[in-house]
Formats: sequence, C-alpha cells, structure tokens
Amino acid sequence: MNHVVIAPDKFKGTLTAAQVAAHVAAGLGRACPGVETVRVPVADGGDGTVEAAEAAGYRRVEMGVRGPTGRNVNASFALLDGTAIVESAQACGLTRLPGGILAPLTATSRGVGELIIAAVRMRAKRIVLGLGGVACTDGGAGLVTALGGRLLDASGIELPPGGAALARLDRIDVSGLRDLPGIEVIAATDVDNPLLGPRGAAAVYAPQKGASSPDVALLEEGLARWASVAEETLGFSKRDEPGAGAAGGLGFAALGFLGAAVRPGIELMLDLLSFAGRLPGARLVITGEGALDAQTLHGKAPAGVARAVAEAVPDLPVVAVAGVCSLTLDQLRSAGIARAYALADIEPDLARCLSRPGPLLEELAGHIARDWLRPLS
Repeated sequence: MNHVVIAPDKFKGTLTAAQVAAHVAAGLGRACPGVETVRVPVADGGDGTVEAAEAAGYRRVEMGVRGPTGRNVNASFALLDGTAIVESAQACGLTRLPGGILAPLTATSRGVGELIIAAVRMRAKRIVLGLGGVACTDGGAGLVTALGGRLLDASGIELPPGGAALARLDRIDVSGLRDLPGIEVIAATDVDNPLLGPRGAAAVYAPQKGASSPDVALLEEGLARWASVAEETLGFSKRDEPGAGAAGGLGFAALGFLGAAVRPGIELMLDLLSFAGRLPGARLVITGEGALDAQTLHGKAPAGVARAVAEAVPDLPVVAVAGVCSLTLDQLRSAGIARAYALADIEPDLARCLSRPGPLLEELAGHIARDWLRPLS
C-alpha cells in the first residue's frame, strides 16, 4: 500500500486526536501529492478515549448523568459488537466542573456508574473503563452508589458525595447492589499507583484537583476508611493492587466491586482500534501528543504506538509531532521514536502555538514529508 499511518493522541486543550490526525494528513497531502494516509486517532483511557473509539467505527451513545458536583451533564460512551468503552472523564472529568471551580472534597464518580449501567442495558458484555482526568478522589464510592450500594454513617444516615465524607463511613448496605453477571470489565490505565500512601490517589493526584495539604490528609483518611469497610464487607483485598489509585481511586472500586482486570490504557486501546492491522505495507507511522516529555516514556500514547509498531513491523520508522518536546534524541530513540517535530521548533511564540496549532501542524507535516516520504514510489 505504501501508506502513512497517522496515530496521534490529543493536543490537550487545543486539538482532539482526530483533529491532529486530520491536520497532519492535510499537510502531508500538500507536500507530497498522492500519498495515502490512514488515520487512527488514539487515546490512553483518559480524555478523548470515546472520541478515538468513534473515529475507529464505534457508535457514540449520549445520555445525561450526574456530573462531579451532582448536576446533570451530557456524557457519552462508545459501543461496538458488545464492547462498550466508558471514559470516566466523560462523567466526572475536570472539564465537567461547573465554571471550572474545583471540588476536591465533594466531587463524585457516580456518573461513571450510571454510564456502566446504561452500557449493560444496551447488552454490552465487555466494559472497557478508561481511567483518568477525573475531578474526584472518592475511591469509586460514587460509582458504587450508582450500582445500588448505600454508604451509611454510624447513625444509619447516607453519606453525602465525595471523598471527604468517607472518613465517617460505618458500613455499606449492599442489599441493593446491582450484580453484573457475565460482564467482563477491563480497567484501562497507565498508572500503577496503589490506593493509599505516599504514592496513592490522595497524595499524588488530589493536589492536581485543588486539594490543599489538609484536604489531602482528610481524603487519605476517607479512602483508608472506605478501603477497610469495603474490603471487610465484600471479602476482597485490592487497596495495594497496581492501578487501585488511578482516577482518584476509581481503580479500587473497579477491581473490588466490578472484578476488573487492569491493562495499560494505550495497549488496550490499540488492540480495540485494530491498530496492528493498519501497519502492513506502511512506509511511516506518525504519532504524537501535546507535550513529549518524561511522562511520555512511561506508557503514554506515543511510546505505546512506537512499541506496537516495533512488535508488529520492526523496521517501520515512527516519528512524532508535538506542541513541545523536552526529550533528547537518545530518549526518543529509546522509546522507538526516530525523530520529533514540535510546533515550538517553527513558532517560538507559545501564544501563537496555542491559538493556531492546526496550520502549524500542517507546516510540520510538510517537514516530515520532506525528510521521510520523498521520492514517493
């Protein structure tokens, strides 16, 4: 086929993965008329996962769910052949906070459970739960309440939403907890944090959601109480499992209450998108994300794409586009990326990079065509 596979993640805050792929394809087409491109927008389980699935042929299902503050929000999941891709950020993401006002102590994951129930009602037999980008640190307690669990204090009164209230948890009434028989749940995440401790959900991620030091201590106390009561009630032990601390502890609830298996987000998404099937006959793969940095080397989408290419077609070159790149050439090559092309390299004004990333990406694609695609055979 002699084609180019374009498989970027989003440029957070500026372009979706599908938009990045479209601009790169347009730039390649102008610089190298006749080149065939195959667009495979990717995601790692966080923001943009549903969008990437939709671009690959999944059907988007939209519905109203309770957002992180309890207000109704429009959310969606992707569905194809009995597999539902549920992106936690759709229901309780930071972008779902009214007015962008952070709510680290009270934000809830309830809407994620509502999405899962809707997917099951539409006969999904496999739920892929993308973990990341959420506003809450409630250990998945909100998800459990959506499934019918009741979280009670010592007086038998139901707790209000959010991680802070969990410090008062006395017992969980599971009499109405919905069973999901025959449903396979896979949690997609690229973090291996446990629920508690210095690497846990509260200590590492709650400050990014607006939590002060006292807030972090309160959330840690709540999560510890939640873990103890949940594990004693249901007879599991998941607090120390890798990924239990993902998405404010949503990983813990997925592992314990849903029996989920954890897989690296980008690896799972590439499988679902049939990425390897697009590679035979390709002459180049272009991946990317907004910032190529140290996190990229630890399982983020571009590194995952490069790894998948190396496993499927070892001699196929991979290059990356980005807004900025702080990695050395040696670091890029260690991740399987031959070269990076950054907007900042051709436009040092950050404001212009943020305001017109599309045209700049098309210009970068011209540089890639010059370096990797000529002459077109």
